[in-house]
Amino acid sequence: MTNNDEKLTVGRLKSRPQFLFVRDGEKRKGPLFLLELRDRQEPETAPRVGFTVTKKHGNAVERNRMRRRLKEAVRLSAGFAMAPGHDYVIVARRDILNASFAELQDRLRERISNRHKHKRPASAGPGKE
Repeated sequence: MTNNDEKLTVGRLKSRPQFLFVRDGEKRKGPLFLLELRDRQEPETAPRVGFTVTKKHGNAVERNRMRRRLKEAVRLSAGFAMAPGHDYVIVARRDILNASFAELQDRLRERISNRHKHKRPASAGPGKE
C-alpha cells in the first residue's frame, strides 16, 4: 500500500456555491468533457474536484456511468496532476460513454496539465496562418 500513501488525496466539491465559484474560473474544452478550474488562493490545502453530468446526456443509468468513469479516472491517474489550493469541476459530455478508459485517463491528465495538442496561437485567427 505504499503506492497509495504517496498519492495526493483529492477533496470533493459538494455544495452549489462551490460549483458556482469554480464556474467563474478558467475553462478547458475537450471532446469528452469540459474542465473548469479556479485557484482558491490557499496553496496549503488539497485540491478539490466536482463532477457534473446534465440531464440532456441520457437517462440516470447513463449519467451515473459517466460520473463513475470520471471519478475512477481522477482517482487512478489525474489526482497527482491537480495543483494544491485549486478547485476543478469536470462537466461530462456524452462521448465519454464510447471512449476507452485509457483515452479518458489520457485526456484528463492532458487537460489538467494544460497540455493541449491542437492549441492554436492567440494571434492566429481563422484565416491567418
